[in-house]
Amino acid sequence: MNHHHQSHGTIEINTRLVTTGAVITAAGALVACVGMAVAASAVFAAGRRMIRDMDVPPAQQAAMKWRQAKEASRAGMQAWQSTSDPQS
Repeated sequence: MNHHHQSHGTIEINTRLVTTGAVITAAGALVACVGMAVAASAVFAAGRRMIRDMDVPPAQQAAMKWRQAKEASRAGMQAWQSTSDPQS
């Protein structure tokens, strides 16, 4: 009987390095999340200041623009109807 010992390709992983990499990755993710929170806070604060310093509040501006658009639409429709009226 001829017994041949055949070795299977095994991978030896240094678990200490894998653990260290996972810990560093988690720490980096935490730092990134804190950084994004700080940046978002700064952007929102700047937006609030900008809105507070406006002469006309955004809701009032939107209402004025809506009225202007409705009036322009009505005027356009009346002009179109008056030019297409056969009695003209």
